[in-house]
Amino acid sequence: MRLILLSGGSGKRLWPLSNDARSKQFLQVLENEDGERESMVQRVWGQLKAVGLADSAVVATSKSQIDMMKNQLGDSVKLVVEPVRRDTYPAIALAAAYLSSVEHINLNEVIAVLSVDSFVDDRFFLRVKELEDVLITTDADLALVGVTPTYPSEKYGYIVPELSQGDYPFMKVSHFQEKPKEAQARELIAQKALWNCGVFAFKLGYILSKLEEIGLPTDYLKLINKYASLPKISFDYEVVEKAKNVVAIRYAGEWKDLGTWNTLTEEIATPLIGNGVLSRDCVGSHLINELDIPIIIIGLSNVVVAASPDGILVTDKQASPRVKDLVIGFEQRPMFEERRWGWYRVLDHMKYDNGQEVLTKRIGVSVGKNLSYQLHYQRSEVWTIMNGKGEFALDDVIYEVKPGDVLHIPVGAKHGVRARTDLEFIEVQAGSDLVEGDIVRIFMTWDDVEKCCRKAGEEVSVVDKLGLKIG
Repeated sequence: MRLILLSGGSGKRLWPLSNDARSKQFLQVLENEDGERESMVQRVWGQLKAVGLADSAVVATSKSQIDMMKNQLGDSVKLVVEPVRRDTYPAIALAAAYLSSVEHINLNEVIAVLSVDSFVDDRFFLRVKELEDVLITTDADLALVGVTPTYPSEKYGYIVPELSQGDYPFMKVSHFQEKPKEAQARELIAQKALWNCGVFAFKLGYILSKLEEIGLPTDYLKLINKYASLPKISFDYEVVEKAKNVVAIRYAGEWKDLGTWNTLTEEIATPLIGNGVLSRDCVGSHLINELDIPIIIIGLSNVVVAASPDGILVTDKQASPRVKDLVIGFEQRPMFEERRWGWYRVLDHMKYDNGQEVLTKRIGVSVGKNLSYQLHYQRSEVWTIMNGKGEFALDDVIYEVKPGDVLHIPVGAKHGVRARTDLEFIEVQAGSDLVEGDIVRIFMTWDDVEKCCRKAGEEVSVVDKLGLKIG
């Protein structure tokens, strides 16, 4: 069995920590067995490793999540990247085409699909493994995992079984009911309906045949070129609800959607993350602070205060899902991002009347990692090394850098850096159009940089080369 993990969404219900670049699954606010912070995607990946499924998995994601995914899961994770954002049906179809035409998976191979942000115990993934046998035994179009409801929820969809069922390890599905009212939810639970947690399995050939039915190619590269023409629709609506023969197996364990602050804080081990204080009479409140300044909460119960470079949220826990509706109109670049090489935080962004802009970032590069060898057409940069040691490449010459060095990078100059230890520097950009898209990447690996660049002699430092005086 192969696995497709879906990683998408902008996570606006968890603003201001989540944004278009850092969706909810990447927030490192959970705690693992060793007491270390981890994200939802890191938690799920660890659980997949524990049951032997990680090596069989590919992650379907968007361009904006590539760096963060590799930063948290490592460079070996297999990614299938949407050329443009669509919905779950196109993303799954693209991943299926990849498995078929790139990895040459047999059309009878069973493929299971689930989200990267499922909050479940390890037993859940053992049930996912059982989908393969169920699908083969029943010869169904689709096999699903459903969760035994613990209360008549109005926010989940339901998998409704056929009324007459034998004593089987699976149930035949009659139909699906989307987010019923409480009274109807009680009736569905009495019928042994299950919560639909969006986990399903099919044979690879089944999903590829759906592409052929609408005149789209099943070859991966050809499908990428036509990706924008795929319908923007969920897999549930396009495939699951139209399938004729669907079965489901029951999971009677913990399952949560941690998509809002009130649900996420239920699983955060401590009421305080970051710099701040909650007074003793704050009952059931949480403070998550990514800023360097302290935040103090006095006498407020059942509230969430979340602060990041993107903004500050103060909300009653029950009202917190409404934040998504209030941030829709915000037009703001992400102020914090994790990348494959480390992270950056925007400290300041100024626009002047003459059209010039100045953007200041604090950048951290992890030991052994490197920024690509690159150039910019719209901006110059000045880097001030704050901490750590590294190698800095400028116009095909590599120099040693250390704290206190100030590096000037003119418009159009080729440059990059590799961290010998964890490296931090302040970057000041100046230009007329300071956007992340103003970048031409020449080399991604430092091995390639070293092949094309010469190392400066011991008698020549980067300070000498640039005519700067440090200290």
